[in-house]
Amino acid sequence: MTTNHGSALTFDFGERRIGVAFANRATGSAVALKTLPARDAAAVDRDIVALIEEWKPATIVIGVPYNIDGTESRLTALARSFGSGIGQRHGLPVDEIDERLTSAEARMMLEDQRRTGRRRRKIRREDVDSLAARLIAETWLRDD
Repeated sequence: MTTNHGSALTFDFGERRIGVAFANRATGSAVALKTLPARDAAAVDRDIVALIEEWKPATIVIGVPYNIDGTESRLTALARSFGSGIGQRHGLPVDEIDERLTSAEARMMLEDQRRTGRRRRKIRREDVDSLAARLIAETWLRDD
């Protein structure tokens, strides 16, 4: 498999939904791809295999949620386990990004787009999750 060096699939992990985005350091761009329903682990695994085959990332990036005060929560461990599992199964390195408040920032961005008329469609939870994954991707692009 040929990988896109300097590229990453990024994940905004949640127990109900997982936002996915792609980042490319060569172009400095990030794009939201989709949101996966997280209730069926086998379906999530199949979707991730398909995404890796299509996008051929060099790295997996997982958004790790911390509490506002920087302490870890139950979800912190679950997100880390999710990311490391993908990395191990696909032989890819895993980077972690502090994703505190990315979902809140994504929701505010979408609400602003609705308010200004740039977005006509109602805001769905899936839209928030995929945009949060893109924000994680943008953070990864800036952090190198």
